[in-house]
Amino acid sequence: MPRFRPILDTMAPYKAGKSVAAPGGRSYKLSSNESPYEPLPSVLEAIAKAAREVHRYPDPAATELTEALAERYKVPAGHVTLGPGSVTVLQQLLTSVSEPGTEAVYAWRSFEAYPLMTGLAGMTSVQVPLKGEEHDLDAMAAAVNDRTRIVFVCTPNNPTGPAVRRAELEAFLDRMPEHVLVVIDEAYHEYVRDADVPDGLTLYADRPNVVVLRTFSKAYGLAGLRVGYMIAQEPVAQAVRKTVVPFAVNHVAQAAAIASLKAEDELLERVELVVKERTRVREALIEQGWTVPPTEANFVWLRLDEQRTQALNDACAVVGCAVRPYGADGVRISIGTPEANDVFLRAAADFRAGG
Repeated sequence: MPRFRPILDTMAPYKAGKSVAAPGGRSYKLSSNESPYEPLPSVLEAIAKAAREVHRYPDPAATELTEALAERYKVPAGHVTLGPGSVTVLQQLLTSVSEPGTEAVYAWRSFEAYPLMTGLAGMTSVQVPLKGEEHDLDAMAAAVNDRTRIVFVCTPNNPTGPAVRRAELEAFLDRMPEHVLVVIDEAYHEYVRDADVPDGLTLYADRPNVVVLRTFSKAYGLAGLRVGYMIAQEPVAQAVRKTVVPFAVNHVAQAAAIASLKAEDELLERVELVVKERTRVREALIEQGWTVPPTEANFVWLRLDEQRTQALNDACAVVGCAVRPYGADGVRISIGTPEANDVFLRAAADFRAGG
């Protein structure tokens, strides 16, 4: 029998959001924070063209996409590092800093991949409880020590929704030792409307230990193609590139991401529709009597005990609406089309009326 790492016996695989179908085949997937809209016509055209070229290897450096991102954000191309989804870039970051006995600090509950990736990297997770539904940055700073190598700040936080404000984030970054890499995970950045929530790219330029993670999966609607990226100062970017698997970002994904950047103004009009639906859904839930924290992402969060979490999940499944239950913590509901959102709101109202 081959010998495997003991850590594998303690870990469960990442669980993606599921789909369900009601009688008659009706199905609304609000479990994975995906865009409810297919790619724009110009992006689909770029995908079709690139698909005819898949007999060739992709550009391993993703040069054109890297330069497009550098131009979009007015940063040096050497500060941009790409991967097949931001979660893979996260894995590359952990590989770059992990050593036996080192620690990773992050809020909990937060992105489910953090404990999985941290454990696989051979590091120890230090989970700092949320303060309500928000990061407790003072407690997180107090948890940092000489063994800490990396800290994750998921803003807006997945699955609860709130984002970290500028003053508290800057104060937190100022407290971080130089040896600690701080990852500002902004997978939902495009949905932020609170003016007090900073753009992470305004914070990294004079902080060598700060990196920003973003993705094309959410607002850009390319979840199925897997394109994520990191922006960081050159020493960090160089270190992470050494951990990249060759040809990691495929040719079709690169072409789709480039086309999406070119069509960004049109694409962000769709994002605005999601933001408006987010407001409508949250206000409707509050009117029904639910407690719903403010959210800057493309989802809303309901804090529930284990029994009600599963019961609400089951009630939504009956009408063909898939939501995301989180054990004993609550349910996350992605914002979909108005039709899908209405199906969920009716299910939520019926559930609440039924006790």
